[in-house]
Amino acid sequence: MIARTLIGAGLALALSVGQASSAEVGDDYSTVDKADYIFGCMAANGQTRESLEHCACSIDTIATILPYSEYEEAETVLRLNKVAGQSSELFRTSAQLKDKVANLRRAQAEAEIKCFP
Repeated sequence: MIARTLIGAGLALALSVGQASSAEVGDDYSTVDKADYIFGCMAANGQTRESLEHCACSIDTIATILPYSEYEEAETVLRLNKVAGQSSELFRTSAQLKDKVANLRRAQAEAEIKCFP
């Protein structure tokens, strides 16, 4: 009984330390967002264990460069750029939105240099 209590307390402490570490670096990317990025990255770079490691490194690097809100905005702009028609023209021509995508592209380039030797 005491051993279970100590193990539970140790796990709770480890989890709280891990959460504090994530909060300190501003890593508010959800697991689903990270997994989605890794899934797409692996589709482009091969379905291997090595590509999994490189792609995980890549999204972690991006997360240290861009706050999640900026990442989310840039990803939204990229998705809307693929929509044909006049209603999505704003997303293709706005200088401010192009800057958001450019910031994401720079973060991805830095991640590629760091994570894909």
